[in-house]
Amino acid sequence: MTRHDGRELAAVFVGGALGTLARAGLVVLAAPQPGHWPWPTFIVNIVGAFLLGYFTTRLLERLPVSSYRRPLLGTGVCGGLTTFSTMQVETVTMLEHGNWALAAGYTAASIAAGLLAVAIATAMVRRAAVRG
Repeated sequence: MTRHDGRELAAVFVGGALGTLARAGLVVLAAPQPGHWPWPTFIVNIVGAFLLGYFTTRLLERLPVSSYRRPLLGTGVCGGLTTFSTMQVETVTMLEHGNWALAAGYTAASIAAGLLAVAIATAMVRRAAVRG
């Protein structure tokens, strides 16, 4: 029988709640328009990719090992903030309405910007460590 660390699960829960509240707040402030670029989802996914790159590099390469930072920040906050499923639903909706170019652009831009965000965040952490 596997025992779960209740504190680790609590860290994921708290982080997930914070990330989800941030995403929901952005969607309320900037509700997406049908047939247009879904900015709220795009923004949270790129910000989430940046934060995940930052947290992962910082936690694994620069800070002492902690059982709770990665579940709180990576799994929890970033997992609650980002939303791959919403991106997919928005893409399918674009396709169903004949917006093929928008769907292709949105998918390509999301992947490219997410990878770029991770690379920038990782480089920032590593560069800061070299100077310090």
